[in-house]
Amino acid sequence: MDILADTNILIRRINRYDARHEEARTALGILEEQRHRLCIVPQNIIECWNVATRPIDRNGLGLLPSHMERISARVEDAFHMLPERPEVFFEWKRLVGLYSVSGLKVYDARLVASAFVYGIEVLLTFNGNDFRRYPGIKVLHPRDLIQTTSELNPEREPEADTGEK
Repeated sequence: MDILADTNILIRRINRYDARHEEARTALGILEEQRHRLCIVPQNIIECWNVATRPIDRNGLGLLPSHMERISARVEDAFHMLPERPEVFFEWKRLVGLYSVSGLKVYDARLVASAFVYGIEVLLTFNGNDFRRYPGIKVLHPRDLIQTTSELNPEREPEADTGEK
């Protein structure tokens, strides 16, 4: 099954100092083991670049663009990149009108629009409440995935972080 990753998953996966880094890494590993196809869209890379290169005192990671180029290449290799399609804009426009979306939430609506255009029903995110207004999208929180997997397979131990995805 195809699963679209929210940008917050990518940010936490690349930032080893984030409190949710291990949770993101483990959830992605579980989904790969289960043979799901982990998808992203160009918007994910754009948003990730924004956060990663923003100064730390402005809630960013403070990375240099050259460092982010290398990280971006690794992310693009690790996930299935869905190409931009004109239909995404029209679906986004429909969603923001239908649900009166404004402000920063317009980016979430665009991810949902991409999911709908590509027939993806599951979104992996730490911010499930941001997507609950959209019928047809199942929100999957890494914590819930890890908990369910642990209950089904209690002998499974978390892997050591090698820095690679």
